[in-house]
Amino acid sequence: MKRINKVAVLGAGTMGARIAAHFANAGVPSYLLDIVPGDVAPGAGVAARNKVAAAGLDGAKKSKPAAFMDSSLARFVTVGNFEDDLKKLAEVDWIIEAVVENLDLKRALLRKVEGIRKPGTIVTTNTSGLPVGKIAEGFSDDFRRCWFGTHFFNPPRYMGLLELIPTPETDRALLDLVSHFCNVRLGKGVVLAKDTPNFIANRIGTFSVLNVIRLMQEMDLSVEDVDALTGQAVGWPKSATFRTIDLVGLDILGHVVGNMTANVHDERSDLRLPDFFSQMIERKWLGDKTKGGFYKKAKGGEGKPEERLALDWKTLEYRPRQKPKFAALDMAKNIEDTGARLRMLLGLEGSGPQKGDKAGTFLWPAVSDLWTYSANRMPEISDSIVEIDRAMRLGFNWELGPFELWDAAGVESTVARMKREGRPVAASVEKLLGADKKSWYADDPKSTSGRVYFDLATNNLQPVQVLPGVWSVTVAKKSSGVVKKNSGASLVDLGDGVGCIEFHSKMNSLGADIISLILQTLKPGGPGDNFDTFVITNDAPNFSVGANLMLLLMSVQEEEWDDVDLAIRQFQGMTQAIKFSPKPVVSAPFGLCLGGGTEISLHAAARQPHAELYTGLVEVGVGLLPGGGGCKEMLLRAIDGATTARGGKGSGAALAGSIEILEAMKRVFETIATAKVATSAYEARALGFLSDSDRITMNRERVLSDAKTRALELLRAGYEPPVPRTDIPAPGENLLATLKMGVHMMRQGDFITDYEVKLAAKIAEVVCGGNVTPGTLVSEQYILDLEREGFKSLCGEKKTQERIQYTLKTGKTLRN
Repeated sequence: MKRINKVAVLGAGTMGARIAAHFANAGVPSYLLDIVPGDVAPGAGVAARNKVAAAGLDGAKKSKPAAFMDSSLARFVTVGNFEDDLKKLAEVDWIIEAVVENLDLKRALLRKVEGIRKPGTIVTTNTSGLPVGKIAEGFSDDFRRCWFGTHFFNPPRYMGLLELIPTPETDRALLDLVSHFCNVRLGKGVVLAKDTPNFIANRIGTFSVLNVIRLMQEMDLSVEDVDALTGQAVGWPKSATFRTIDLVGLDILGHVVGNMTANVHDERSDLRLPDFFSQMIERKWLGDKTKGGFYKKAKGGEGKPEERLALDWKTLEYRPRQKPKFAALDMAKNIEDTGARLRMLLGLEGSGPQKGDKAGTFLWPAVSDLWTYSANRMPEISDSIVEIDRAMRLGFNWELGPFELWDAAGVESTVARMKREGRPVAASVEKLLGADKKSWYADDPKSTSGRVYFDLATNNLQPVQVLPGVWSVTVAKKSSGVVKKNSGASLVDLGDGVGCIEFHSKMNSLGADIISLILQTLKPGGPGDNFDTFVITNDAPNFSVGANLMLLLMSVQEEEWDDVDLAIRQFQGMTQAIKFSPKPVVSAPFGLCLGGGTEISLHAAARQPHAELYTGLVEVGVGLLPGGGGCKEMLLRAIDGATTARGGKGSGAALAGSIEILEAMKRVFETIATAKVATSAYEARALGFLSDSDRITMNRERVLSDAKTRALELLRAGYEPPVPRTDIPAPGENLLATLKMGVHMMRQGDFITDYEVKLAAKIAEVVCGGNVTPGTLVSEQYILDLEREGFKSLCGEKKTQERIQYTLKTGKTLRN
């Protein structure tokens, strides 16, 4: 079977360089080639001739957000040029063309590629709009068999969508190979699209944007009004419409719309970008890349923070951003469920639309037009509604695709309203309702995806297909059910003797309910008795934001110190139960995994994280220290690392006074005292939050399946739980003095506040095992007691309470 071991990316622009960077994230080496600069003198050196590609790679290294998951991964990318290095294409398994959107230029370059590539080498284009079939028209049979579109979304590391666009001649086996490789190795959600202008996501997304802008003009709404209405209220990203355009770039949207206008002739071809948009492009107001688009930042007055200004689209003048006022939106904020929120905003529940309700008046045509337009694109751009929904979720970060959103609002009631108002109704939705179906999707516990969808081709329900290994806790619950549940967590049967502890509190903050369920599950005679091993994970955007600060603050303000002490003991009891469980516990963190969430992961027998992991012991930000065993586990990792570095030689005082322990402890102290957060699983490993044996999953949808596999591997290997350690050589007073001196120097340089000196000193005392003789043997429980006492004492500090209050109110940290 053909394997993809090495790739080449032709074109080192923004997309090409970042595609190469993402292959590097997956450990796949690549050649990144581009033109030789026109001004290079004859006989110039390699560096001068590779200048364009090198600049592209350099841009990827410096990009924000980071294109590489770790800076060291750039070593997988080798730069070159089209004149000297095309011969290297004979070495690779997949060639990706990502040069400028010019048909003749692409064809000329690919003609050269055709003469060099080995037969059977996959060649794809990253075009965002040119007809894929036309680019390779007239090329050899073997080239056309191995040719198709692979449309990555920018930035490739963060955007989950990859649209695959086959031609009639594409070899299906090669298409499947790339689909599987990209899903597993690159972490992509792969969608099969037809070779139509703008494919799926940009076709639907562009229509939606143009329609929203039309409605804004007709209703005389402001940029801020529209962003308030088209954001999280309807399950779309916080950046909504105009903030998203600023992020993407007005020029990019202009190009996509231009391609659509020139090549698409459908029932909504009347939609155009308005004159003010063209004027903005002429003035180079392109968004964030030019420091101004629909919004821009302006320096505040003396001592004041930056101010974000918004554009008045009628005058093209910037003014201070105004807070939109929609009563319906304020009410909607209290509704958790997206479907219920949307129904309320559209006036589909109770007494119907409210008179003078501008929010509903705007949103109803915005979403009903979207539903009709999407339904009318079947089967033009895709044979399945599933592909359209998936493309919009992954490519535009919508919580629900258009058909899923339609189900959430209610297909029957919305179609009835469209008919009452004389709005056009798509033939495909008439077909759905005519088949006596009331929704596009339905639950199906027997399906591997847990869902079936209405297939317009067969006029019947078909299973939503997913690749093997793509799984979720939601699907597991449908098929196997929930064994035990409380308000914050559930124990779910994953089959094969594996139980899943799922968090589902708000932001997955860790409170008494989660602690209780974990303790009950792991103790003998509890609900976990019927399982052999466990996984801790969930389906939310974030694994856990840490301990429930609101509950802690309430206890502190009431001076319920016994309650605070009990809460810390219970939290420590939970993490120790995870660590010393005779049945292996695998943590599968992803997204934000902060504070107590990190402590849970540190204590697991193994970790199976998603590559996009943002983890750290951030307690110092709220004036506290890690009190659930985080300090202890980082100390143990430092001691074990130092012992390994010394070749296992020395123990007790010799180890505690060694240069290896000094360096290891300085890193641990800095990590905790500065609340360092890893911005990828690779960085988490470098900071000590993951071990070398922990495996990383690139695809978020595969985390659960991979974690279950890891848990079963540990079990079958004859897992033996660790024994609580009583022989930890405390670094002690000498290292404590060294760390405190470093803190003193930081204060002298005005890098930290007086209170941060106090916080750092407390952390240093805990990680050094107190002010004891270096090498004094202490136990894990001793370090836990130091953590608990340090945590409790800081809770009583006024400045810590101020920090907690500020974070709860603003979501930011206070440096007091």
